[in-house]
Amino acid sequence: MPQITVDYSAELTDDFDRPGFARALHASTVEIVDASPAACKTRFRRTEDTVVGQDGEGHVIVHVGVGLLAGRTDEAKARLTETALELLRQYVKPAEGLTLHASAMVSDLDPSYRSAKTA
Repeated sequence: MPQITVDYSAELTDDFDRPGFARALHASTVEIVDASPAACKTRFRRTEDTVVGQDGEGHVIVHVGVGLLAGRTDEAKARLTETALELLRQYVKPAEGLTLHASAMVSDLDPSYRSAKTA
């Protein structure tokens, strides 16, 4: 925990500094919701097919989902969401002619959530 998933349009493969974004989001997550740095995990999922509006031409999408153990305030979750969007503006630079649609959501993990680490 936290479990972070980032879905992004394939057209952004060369225009999205994913490692830089993850490191910055991890640091912000530690600060805002008091997470352990070693517990922050981010996975990126490249999405081949995305459509925005009627034609979908010229649009790319990035969505960040952050799952946290329960107990964070709504204000802290909203602050982390806004921070994720700010960081996307810094780390995603779409090619000319593309419009970026960025979104983020922070939610509580299900009480059944468990994790394990093996060496």
